[in-house]
Amino acid sequence: MAEAGGSGSGGSSAWRAGKAVGRFVLTAAITLLGLVLVTFLIGRVVPIDPVLAVVGDKSSPQVYARARQELGLDLPLAEQFWLYLGKVLRGDFGNSVLTTNPVLDDIRRFFPATLELATLGTLIGTLVGVPLGVLAAVRAGSLTDQVTRVVGLVGYSVPIFWLGLMALLLFYAKLDWAAAPGRVDIAYDYLVTPITGSLLVDSLLEGEYDVFANALWHIVLPACLLGYFSLAYISRMTRSFVLGELQQEYVLTARVKGLSEARVIWRHALRVAAVPLVTVIVLSYATLLEGSVLTETIFAWPGIGSYLTNSLQNADMNAVLGATLCIGATFVTLNMLSDLLYSLLDPRTRR
Repeated sequence: MAEAGGSGSGGSSAWRAGKAVGRFVLTAAITLLGLVLVTFLIGRVVPIDPVLAVVGDKSSPQVYARARQELGLDLPLAEQFWLYLGKVLRGDFGNSVLTTNPVLDDIRRFFPATLELATLGTLIGTLVGVPLGVLAAVRAGSLTDQVTRVVGLVGYSVPIFWLGLMALLLFYAKLDWAAAPGRVDIAYDYLVTPITGSLLVDSLLEGEYDVFANALWHIVLPACLLGYFSLAYISRMTRSFVLGELQQEYVLTARVKGLSEARVIWRHALRVAAVPLVTVIVLSYATLLEGSVLTETIFAWPGIGSYLTNSLQNADMNAVLGATLCIGATFVTLNMLSDLLYSLLDPRTRR
């Protein structure tokens, strides 16, 4: 009887796990389908004619009509979306008018630069923001807490493009502490064969330490700018989570037992607060991947944001839609990953 009960319990657990996985996959599929639909509709309502981007504004009406037919723009909207969805599922976003390359190849070439910049920015924001938030929570109401909150408020309120311009003016133009805009100096271009797409990683793998040092010098300023933007959010949420945990009874019990204040804070309060904090960090990372367009434009960073901006300025709609869909899919995936991590780290949410 015990074996039967155990088997039934195991089957029930497997059934619940299967339902959870199926629900997760279904939600992801519906969300991504909605993203494809929104991206497609954006491409049809923006005041840009993709036909003119291909044939030019001085083409004859016959050439214009033929190009419009070849692009499938003369078909009903529902049929256009069905054809577009089929191409997207095959990884076919068309060719870029600007680079003449398949859009997917361009994304593979430009997206690693954005990934590199956003990753370093998130690391800076996390390594500085978490201790700063803990310190503000421990000293709530003090001058340290007020300064931390002001730092976060500035990071939230001031436009990132203005901060980027001021940072270039001060650290590059005036003090000469930072490198010029760009990913690397011209002298170091094409010295490293792309392996992972990250110039810092690839230069180390190939032993090109001069290229690594130069690339690091170039990435520090834009990464610190994104790190400050991330820090403002992470420090604020860390303060809120830790402050809530410090008011719980288990913290009072740990103090009564004679545990040191540092151990109470870092080993107990922060450990519990780390569960929702992981979700905050993942969402902050997704935000940097999605919102680095202005930063990449200011610092001439050859990432997906710069690619999207240049494509939009040149009416390259295949590239615009492909890059938009890539960024949106990345954000949706990381958002759902954060929900999954939260359920894994907090057993109370699994039911």
